[in-house]
Amino acid sequence: MTAALLGQASMDTGSVVSFHFHLDSLALVAALVLGYEYGMRRLAAGYAPRGEVPVTTKQRLAFYGGIVLLFAVSSWPIHDIGERSLFMFHMIEHLTIALAVPPLLLWGTPWWLLRAVLLPVMPVVKILTKPIVALFLFNATLGLIHVPGIVEAMLTSGLFHFVSHGVLFLTAVLMWFPVLGPIPEIDRLPPFLRMGYLFLQSLVPTIPASFLTLGDQPLYKIYETFPRLWGISAHTDQVLAGFIMKFGGGFILWAGITAVFFRWYAEEQKYTGMANVDIGT
Repeated sequence: MTAALLGQASMDTGSVVSFHFHLDSLALVAALVLGYEYGMRRLAAGYAPRGEVPVTTKQRLAFYGGIVLLFAVSSWPIHDIGERSLFMFHMIEHLTIALAVPPLLLWGTPWWLLRAVLLPVMPVVKILTKPIVALFLFNATLGLIHVPGIVEAMLTSGLFHFVSHGVLFLTAVLMWFPVLGPIPEIDRLPPFLRMGYLFLQSLVPTIPASFLTLGDQPLYKIYETFPRLWGISAHTDQVLAGFIMKFGGGFILWAGITAVFFRWYAEEQKYTGMANVDIGT
């Protein structure tokens, strides 16, 4: 009897890590790449400023870095493990989609191309990217997709799962707009306010993370019914997911705060140096 159960568990865990092709993820990534390259080849002549390089090598690297990350977390094996066994992998997918992919794609897309795409809905975008609005929409979405009922719905409906991740990604893009200011029509926050904005954002996820790390029993009952890869219990899995959410998300956001500070400092030093030269002359 025991041998039979162990054999069944082995088969179940084996099915979790068996290769599975995700056509929806491939289609999404292909659409983003085709749209990007089409814009470079077809729209640059009409929208890119004359005398300005349409897209730099750094921008291309950032964009395709974001594409690689997006595909990596939304396909086998990370997506499969998160959907069939370990919630911590689901959390890795969420944080990557929300905090790593959007800034890379925004950095990597030339402002003139992004502006051309958003121009028909620019009045709406201006409202949705106001700092308070964007912060609220993103964190409301982040909190909602970690409600037990929503998590269970995502794991039992592929369409709902895909749409939920799409909403998370779109609200994350809105959240990053005040920090990056990728188009002229939408003002970027001043450096000090950018750091404060990202600091506030780093605090909000600690609320759902605390429920995951401090709970004495699994919050997501559906994960108790899944095969347990590597012998990790559902409760331990949940605690690890909470730590990933708190410290992984915090690391990305504090890296952003650090980058803003040092860029601000460099600009101030440059301005001070120019002022001293003017005074000297």
